[in-house]
Amino acid sequence: MNSFIKIIILVILVLAILYTLPQPSNHEEEPFLETDVQVATPKPGDLVSSPLVVEGKARGTWFFEANLPVTLKDSNGKILAQKGFMAQGEWMTEDHVSFEGTLEFAQPETEYGVLLIEKDNPSELSEFDASFAVPVRFR
Repeated sequence: MNSFIKIIILVILVLAILYTLPQPSNHEEEPFLETDVQVATPKPGDLVSSPLVVEGKARGTWFFEANLPVTLKDSNGKILAQKGFMAQGEWMTEDHVSFEGTLEFAQPETEYGVLLIEKDNPSELSEFDASFAVPVRFR
């Protein structure tokens, strides 16, 4: 009986260890995390200056009429630049769609700021609002 209990405990331990191991993925490796918005440049904490090239991906549900609002603010909340970036592909999808654009701005008075990628929300209903923030530094 003792050996039977030992075998049961051993099987449970092996199953617990197998359960905690990382599972293989069938997806190709991407350089981004799986979120609604994935910003390739700038990276969080990057030192940025004008003109600022912004590149990334957002789910098609974040676009409206292929437009994606992008805003750069200083740490006081002052808008330095604001522009609608266009989808670089078919935006009527739930998959990620590439976007890219350039923001031009005057030298900010603060050392830090934030790049906001906002969900285009023509309904103006707050329950459909969403944004993705990338903290940046200025030269």
